[in-house]
Amino acid sequence: MLRTIDFTLALFGLAFGFPILLVIYVLGFLDTGSPLFVQERVGRNKRPFALVKFRTMKLETKSVASHLTSASSVTKTGSILRRTKLDELPQLWNVVKGDMSLVGPRPNLFNQKELIFEREILGVYKVRPGITGLAQINDIDMSTPRLLAETDAKMIQSMTVSAYFGYIFKTVLGAGSGDRVGE
Repeated sequence: MLRTIDFTLALFGLAFGFPILLVIYVLGFLDTGSPLFVQERVGRNKRPFALVKFRTMKLETKSVASHLTSASSVTKTGSILRRTKLDELPQLWNVVKGDMSLVGPRPNLFNQKELIFEREILGVYKVRPGITGLAQINDIDMSTPRLLAETDAKMIQSMTVSAYFGYIFKTVLGAGSGDRVGE
C-alpha cells in the first residue's frame, strides 16, 4: 500500500512541481553549469541505484558524505537549496522508478563502511531508502553511524500509514536541518 502512495504522491509532485523544478534547474545551471547531481547509492537489499539531486556543491567537490565535505564547497544557490531541502526534489523521480520511498532510511554511499555495517546488523537494507524519515526530522545524519542505524531500525519497526504521513508533513514544515557539511 505504501508503494502505491509513494508512486502517486511522487508523480503528483513531479507534475505539479514542474515549474519549481524548472526554475531551480535554470538557477543551478547558472550557478554551476551542471544543475543535476547523480551519485551511486546503496539501495534496498544493498543494490546500487543512481540517486538524482539538484547540485549544491562545486563541480570539483569529492564524492564523500556531506559531513566530510568542507562548507566552502557549497555554492550560494546550493546553500539555499540545502536549507530549504529543495535539492531533494529530483528524488521524486527515484520514488516513481521504485528505487526509493518518500519515507525511509536516507541512502548512503558505498564507501561509508561503518554505516553499512551498522545498518546490515539491524536489517535496515530490507526496505527502500527514503527522502525523509525519523532520523532526518531529528537532525541525525550520517556522521553518527550507529545512532543513525538504530533510528532507522526504530522507524522501520514502527512504521504505520499515520507515521509515514507524519514524517512527510514534519519535513515539509521544516523539521530537521538537512545533511550537515564539515567546517
